[in-house]
Amino acid sequence: MVRMTKLLFFTVALYLSTLAVAAPPKSRDPLLGLPPPARAPQQNPAIAALGQKLFFDVRLSADGKISCASCHLPAQSFSDGRARSKGHEGREGTRNAPSLLNAAYSTTLFWDGRASDLEAQARAPLLNPTEHALPDAESLAKIVRETGPYAAEFEKALGVPSEKITIDSVARALAAYVRTLRAGDSPFDRYEYGRDRNALTASAVRGLALFRGRAQCVSCHEIGKKSALFTDEGFHISPTGIPPAATAELGALAAKVMKLRNDTSPDARAALEGLIATDSRIAALGRFIVTQDPRDIGHFKTPSLRNVALTAPYMHDGSVARLEDAVDLELYGRGKAVKYPIVLTTSEKQDVVEFLRALNSGPLN
Repeated sequence: MVRMTKLLFFTVALYLSTLAVAAPPKSRDPLLGLPPPARAPQQNPAIAALGQKLFFDVRLSADGKISCASCHLPAQSFSDGRARSKGHEGREGTRNAPSLLNAAYSTTLFWDGRASDLEAQARAPLLNPTEHALPDAESLAKIVRETGPYAAEFEKALGVPSEKITIDSVARALAAYVRTLRAGDSPFDRYEYGRDRNALTASAVRGLALFRGRAQCVSCHEIGKKSALFTDEGFHISPTGIPPAATAELGALAAKVMKLRNDTSPDARAALEGLIATDSRIAALGRFIVTQDPRDIGHFKTPSLRNVALTAPYMHDGSVARLEDAVDLELYGRGKAVKYPIVLTTSEKQDVVEFLRALNSGPLN
């Protein structure tokens, strides 16, 4: 009897230990699935708090109506839901506003990668005639110096006295805030990195297998062993193609870009920024604007797919309204790249869409 009791106790203990190993961790990490902090270092909270105020302040624009949040709304994962964003006096730009979530991890910014860091990215819209449309850097600095408590806050957070506030000071604060906008811990992260086998639906699990396998999505939207930003940070030909208006004048447009790009004066840089925002033919040149390599014409940066179901419309020009249509177009584009069609059934494509919806998560803050 004693022997049977011991055997029963051992069997129950072994069963319980198996359950403990199989059970997913109970703790929730809002950064689950993101790279380690070394890729996105912690910022001074005071600078980030100042940047947050600036981010939502419409006074930093020519007409007093446009803020950074006008095109990057928190409620829409810091995108704006428009095909192409509208700025000063309702002027429409040429490109879709991507989400700013996890932009801290990016090695280049903008669809063509012309900004190398968040500070450079933050400066450009402030002076762009289609966006904030401020006439020059000094106009911005003057607004900040004379608006509310900003002068004191810049001195406290950045150690910059009022008379020395510049556009670079503003960009530094804005960039510090954007670096706090991180989003992990999606259902995918809990499944892949948190070992929670119940975090994804059966359809999403099938979609993940297709994403990694036959659909070849991971060739550009990478998934690592310990983290996933869902981008290779590279530049690839857009499946939307180059619009006929740009194709018809490709040589002249390329020459115009090269002339401005090779002129290092502030006026030339400002003129090029203006053209990118106002001339859809120039904007369609993509990465060529930066490299001047003809092979880069029509190439655009691989966007992250995190929160992709919340950031429609899609593509660099916002020309694709639905996630399902974006999947179709990307499969077609990938097929052209590998020189054979990638065919998925209707239900398989729906599984991929279900997986993409499992990449949704809220911002860290």
